[in-house]
Amino acid sequence: MKQATIAARLYAAQRPALVDYAASILGDRAKAEDIVQDAWISFASIEDQNGIQNPERFLRRMIRNLAIDALRRTRRYDRIAGGDMEEAERTVQDNAPGTEQALIARQELARVQRALARLPERQRLAIEMHRIGRYKLREIAERLGVSIPFVHGLIVKGLAACDDYRDE
Repeated sequence: MKQATIAARLYAAQRPALVDYAASILGDRAKAEDIVQDAWISFASIEDQNGIQNPERFLRRMIRNLAIDALRRTRRYDRIAGGDMEEAERTVQDNAPGTEQALIARQELARVQRALARLPERQRLAIEMHRIGRYKLREIAERLGVSIPFVHGLIVKGLAACDDYRDE
């Protein structure tokens, strides 16, 4: 009998049992299917299968070795990566704000925007440049053509006014 035929018949006849065997080692039927297929491909590529006394036992040994290697790789990966990523994704707290917190933040932002709109233009501009644009007081003073202490006063008084407007 041809070698390819021996391998194909053995694979066809024993495949379900071989998958069960691999799954019992791996604990994962999908991975077991892959292992059995890999073992069969390796087995079928052996040039002299006639020299194998017990082809079924030989194929099972190949499956066992491949399954153990796969388990070792998985364990090594888990050690390096810090564990099961799916479990980590389920247990890690989501830091994104909830719907209620997002609504509160939007309302607060709207109050601040209304408060800023009520300020004189130069004061509003100084606050926006300082708080949003991260400009230094010196840069704001140069831009507005005023002194640094004046810019500081604009910002302090403007923020106090915003706080009062926001609380209304």
